[in-house]
Amino acid sequence: MSILAIDAGTTGVTALVVTTDGAIAARGYQEFAQHFPQPGWVEHNPEEIWQATLEATRSVLASYQGPPLTAVGITNQRETVVLWDRETLGSPRRAIVWQDRRSAEICARLKEAGHEDRVRELTGLRLDPYFSATKLAWLAENEPNTWALVESGRYAIGTVDSYLVARMTRGIWHVTDASNASRTLLFDLNTGDWSQELCDLFGVPLDALPDLVPSWGVIADTDPRMFCGLTLPIAGIAGDQQAALFGQTCFAPGEAKCTYGTGSFILTNTGTDLLRSDGLLTTAAWRSPEGELTYALEGSIFVTGAAVQWLRDGLQIVGSASETAAIASTVDDSEGVVFVPALTGLGAPHWDPHARGLIVGLTRGTTRAHLVRATLEAIAYEVRDVMETMGRDAATLRVDGGAASNDLLCQVQADQLGVNVQRPRFVESTAIGAAFLAGLGTGVWASTDELRATWQVEATFTPKSERSQIDAGYRRWLDAVERSKGWAQV
Repeated sequence: MSILAIDAGTTGVTALVVTTDGAIAARGYQEFAQHFPQPGWVEHNPEEIWQATLEATRSVLASYQGPPLTAVGITNQRETVVLWDRETLGSPRRAIVWQDRRSAEICARLKEAGHEDRVRELTGLRLDPYFSATKLAWLAENEPNTWALVESGRYAIGTVDSYLVARMTRGIWHVTDASNASRTLLFDLNTGDWSQELCDLFGVPLDALPDLVPSWGVIADTDPRMFCGLTLPIAGIAGDQQAALFGQTCFAPGEAKCTYGTGSFILTNTGTDLLRSDGLLTTAAWRSPEGELTYALEGSIFVTGAAVQWLRDGLQIVGSASETAAIASTVDDSEGVVFVPALTGLGAPHWDPHARGLIVGLTRGTTRAHLVRATLEAIAYEVRDVMETMGRDAATLRVDGGAASNDLLCQVQADQLGVNVQRPRFVESTAIGAAFLAGLGTGVWASTDELRATWQVEATFTPKSERSQIDAGYRRWLDAVERSKGWAQV
């Protein structure tokens, strides 16, 4: 038996076929365009996400040779908001992406009105442009004609998982799970349901939101006319970071993972305990079919892999992300160059939407190798920022995502944290987590213990560098971060 996993990320869609031993039998991938209509704004065309999903699925089906597929699991970029017509499934405007900063003024207004403490109490989140409801409030204020059709019931609101389920089922189902709902600022972590109080605060009609379903278990069937001729039960849904936590088999409280993607996200499973921490987010990890919520503490870093993408596409000083380890390894260190990749503001633990990217320490001797190494070091510094805020006393950190294949980054990360960094045999933990959820929901795996048995370490990186040197570099980083803050307000 095999599971189809769809991972609708920020820059592209990955489709995997995952077998019962947790191995990847086939892969497909398709990028889609990024749109930047103004500084700080980031948008995606929903139709392009859907076409990329179809293309990635066709690709994986063309290369897969094995038993029939059992189910499909979906994981997705979180917080991004999509509007679509319930009848035609067409979208009236581009999706507003999680990285988008346009609602910073709305957040500031709500903070000044004294709403942040209550919002954090209910949601575990902050008033930040990162989250969905602030983007919806912006749409209500700035695009009244579009918003009128939301209020009339013509347009549905959802995160990317909801949109994909609607497209796969020909518009019959409008659903999401707790892991995605908990990222909207509209979900009450205490009750495990949408909050009328929060909907009123942000001006979002409750009946425009998706129905809440468990993270695993059969939810709906795909329509073969819409989805590559496939009739499969959709049996797993989770936001990408929670899916990665599941894919890394971090099922016990205290187990943690870091996913290096467009941004980087560190999650620690806290079980059924709803823990809170300054500088971090409390979020739903997943909900069982029996209704039990598992929670997590999260540190959300907005730009890590996207910084490497900027080196490639913006500065054009690397040809591909895979080159960065080789280029950075040609120098022993960054020679004092520090890069703060606050290209869309700062996330955890600093939370400054007005911060902007900063490169300091340049000299006449600075080369592209120093800048590339400074970029990899910045990723490790950002993760250390979060881990120190979490106060975790652990011997290992499990890593995944595309950049986890970079041996130099993993070694720098181990040195910065002073703990072992473990990389699994497959770094696509996000998509694997979606497959695990769908397989658990259809009986392919009987329990999380069976899933845990499939997880294997491919490499372990142990700390090697001198601690005093490592800490001196980190202090320089913290100094540079302070200099980057508030820049857009200057």
